Amino acid sequence: MTRSNASKKTFADETFLVCGGCGFMGSNFIRLALLQNPKLAIINLDSLTYAGNLRNLDGISRSRHRFVKGNICDTKLMTKLMRRADMIVNFAAETHVDRSIHGGADAFIRTNIVGLHSLLKALRASPNIKKMLHISTDEVYGDLPIKSKKKFTEKSPLLPNSPYAASKAAGDLLIHSYVNTHRLPIIVSHSVNNFGPRQFPEKLIPFFVLQALVDKNLPLYGDGRNIRDWIYVDDHSRAICTLLAKGVPGETYGISAAEEHSNREIVEVILRALKKSLDLIAFVADRPGHDRRYAIEAKKIRLLGWRPTYLFSKALEETIRWYKNNHSWVADVYARTKSFNPHIHI
Repeated sequence: MTRSNASKKTFADETFLVCGGCGFMGSNFIRLALLQNPKLAIINLDSLTYAGNLRNLDGISRSRHRFVKGNICDTKLMTKLMRRADMIVNFAAETHVDRSIHGGADAFIRTNIVGLHSLLKALRASPNIKKMLHISTDEVYGDLPIKSKKKFTEKSPLLPNSPYAASKAAGDLLIHSYVNTHRLPIIVSHSVNNFGPRQFPEKLIPFFVLQALVDKNLPLYGDGRNIRDWIYVDDHSRAICTLLAKGVPGETYGISAAEEHSNREIVEVILRALKKSLDLIAFVADRPGHDRRYAIEAKKIRLLGWRPTYLFSKALEETIRWYKNNHSWVADVYARTKSFNPHIHI
């Protein structure tokens, strides 16, 4: 499944404060970081919104992982937790584009801007923190033409096209100002689309896998030709470890495995893998402001020694198989998430 063995960095006797550690990407990072660093301890702060799930961390040793239910908007709590940490990774965010369009952007403003500002205020009061890594998105750059060979770089202008992307871009600008004004040790990462096990099923891959498993239509926006750049979540977590170890505070890094695929292509692979008819594809009206293509140039982080290790095709097969085989996790998500809307996806 992998191209090569990933390089490892050991963080000896350090403590990470991971914000949003019960979500898909945050929980994967915690699992990988604890596995690769036997002396590492993690404080996991999560408010357990609809996408946060303690089951994502089943099997994690409590001796090295402490869960705290709380919100990054609570500056007093964040300052208290930062006193016990060496580094911070902020995954905490509202991330689903469709929700920001159809459900209103209030939660996105509150978490992605006000919440981030709370973290920055707490960080100013925490000189013991060596480094904070803020997880942003490639969507802050807007989109690219379908037939273009161009890719976004760390110097591309911020031109967000959705309320979600605008809230993340605002957070990036806040960080830029605090780094320059207050010299805070913050790194920003702009990653492409992550996929893998335990992703909340409003996102394209798990949503369509679960729809196909029960022979329901797979609603595909527009012509389905919108292109996304994809990375397996384990490779993203390894990139985060690389930035914590070697990234330069004040810098921004793009994270990409250079795997561009159209939404239609992904859907067809899912249907074929599950031996389902392509007739399940149902084209629906496009969403407002739907970005056509994302692509990130990742030369900068590669200079630090990081490389993607997972073959996209094999990782996608494994991901499909995980959702097919983990009925308990899926049932639990549906049962406890009353806000889940099975008709929204990326």
